[in-house]
Amino acid sequence: MPEPEIAEGVTLAQLSKEARARLRGLSKDNAERVGLHLVMAGRLLDVEPERAYEHAQAAVRRGGRIDVVREAAGLAAYRTGRFAEALRELRTVRRLNGSSEHLPLMADAERGLGRPERAIALAASEEARTLDAAGRTELAIVVSGARSDLGEHDAAIAVLDKIPAGERTGDLGLRVLQAKAVALEAAGRVDEAVALLADVDPVALERAAGVSQDDEDVVVYDVYDETADADEESEQASGEPGDVPPSADPGADEREERA
Repeated sequence: MPEPEIAEGVTLAQLSKEARARLRGLSKDNAERVGLHLVMAGRLLDVEPERAYEHAQAAVRRGGRIDVVREAAGLAAYRTGRFAEALRELRTVRRLNGSSEHLPLMADAERGLGRPERAIALAASEEARTLDAAGRTELAIVVSGARSDLGEHDAAIAVLDKIPAGERTGDLGLRVLQAKAVALEAAGRVDEAVALLADVDPVALERAAGVSQDDEDVVVYDVYDETADADEESEQASGEPGDVPPSADPGADEREERA
């Protein structure tokens, strides 16, 4: 399969320093190519998600054993509605680096697969307790939607009302308001939903609607202002493209999904 083209002007220096460090297990040339695909995936994720997905897949073929590569694949799969694939990739990321930061996205992917009860179960897991304040709020928004999916409208509203006031600020706070308005409308309380958003700036609401968990996640692809350190790159250890760790084998994902 031919690799998607890298846009002119894209350089490895535009990948965050942390993400570049993760690529050290690959050969220098391969790490650079993988990094360029990650930069492209991050640039395109919001505007051309299908193209972002193609770049993420190209990165996986070259460096599938690297957590940030699988993360890119999971985020792009999620953004393009490939929810089963997103779950597999994000589970792989969790196995590779032990982080639970993508739990809200995983729960929402379960909703996308028509399994709201699994989204609720993820939120009730011990793993969910490890999330930071923003992650907990994101997960509460997902759980509210899952409760509505099941017709449990009062519970959907209650989940959002339990979010501490200090965790309902800024754009994330606006998203909580939006989620509550949706839950109220689903419960047939349309007047309350309208009143809830009546005094909110529509432009702020629109901006907030575009700020989701994966906007936080793609920080590893943000432009990095410093020039790539040539000495740091020369320290890249040798590796083979497309290596996939035993923990990332598809069979493990399928077994987990059937569980």
